[in-house]
Amino acid sequence: MQIHNLSETPSILNTFMSEIRDVSIQNDRMRFRRNIERIGEVLGYELSKSLYFEKHQTETPLGNHNTTLYKNDIVLCSILRAGVPLHNGLLNYFDAAENAFISAYRHHKHNPESFEIIVEYLACPSLEGKTLILADPMLATGQSMVATYEALKPFGTPKDIHLVSVIGAQEGVDFVSNHFNEDAHLWIADVDQKLNEKGYIVPGLGDAGDLAFGNKLQQ
Repeated sequence: MQIHNLSETPSILNTFMSEIRDVSIQNDRMRFRRNIERIGEVLGYELSKSLYFEKHQTETPLGNHNTTLYKNDIVLCSILRAGVPLHNGLLNYFDAAENAFISAYRHHKHNPESFEIIVEYLACPSLEGKTLILADPMLATGQSMVATYEALKPFGTPKDIHLVSVIGAQEGVDFVSNHFNEDAHLWIADVDQKLNEKGYIVPGLGDAGDLAFGNKLQQ
């Protein structure tokens, strides 16, 4: 897998990343969602440089202009619910993309420190020969990304696969690297070094879904 860690090059992205981590700022849900969306836009822009481009002629009121436009048939798939703001940011740039949504969550069978990934809801168009962008803001263990891709396989074989995350743990990055082929890409805004005993990224930012939409309802 080809890994693109945008934190290795200082940019305006650092401002958005600092704000989503900052406990004095992140509790403003609207600002948190907007920052995740803006991070998605930056990641989408960088991702776009790896797409397939063809020559295109645009007619203007005063003549013709030659340029190149991307030709990929994109399917953008996000993991609910935390992935919605990231999905919106990517969709701002790939506005002609088809869309897929999937629910994947941690189910703790016996104790808080062990879990399995449960996939319950899935809506997806055909992926055959298309460019799949799989978005999940937090790449902790990497199990959700892999479980999601396994659930998508009946919809066809993509031509290209791009994973997009905001923050990952090195363990999660290593896990997905071992489960996706060498031609797949991971676009990530920053990588933290460890997980805690419950499988959450440290220092991370907390629970992205709760920060974006409020605490989950108790069953």
